[in-house]
Amino acid sequence: VQLQASGGGLVQAGGSLRLSCAASGSIFSIPYMAWYRQSPGKQRELVARISSGGSTYYLDSVKGRFTISNDNARNTVDLQMNSLKPEDTAVYYCYVIPSNSYESWGQGTLVTVSS
Repeated sequence: VQLQASGGGLVQAGGSLRLSCAASGSIFSIPYMAWYRQSPGKQRELVARISSGGSTYYLDSVKGRFTISNDNARNTVDLQMNSLKPEDTAVYYCYVIPSNSYESWGQGTLVTVSS
């Protein structure tokens, strides 16, 4: 399974960005899709996850600001990020666990929020 992420960039505090990730390859289904992030000097952390049934989880610090969504038919997962803060600056990684393959990580996309 290959993942292609896009949508990172530079934005001012209070702005918005939308990250997208598309999975390709021999995929039957993807029960679990998520976005992680890693800032310099910090461990990678789970930002949001979504199941194929639509149940979601969010890191406390992004609740109410970020929304994760997926398209099971297209094998895509998006992360809409609103009201961005400088502390959201990180490399964001999409992550999937397909039902018929091993876990996969995207290449990472940099999000920089200026104050």
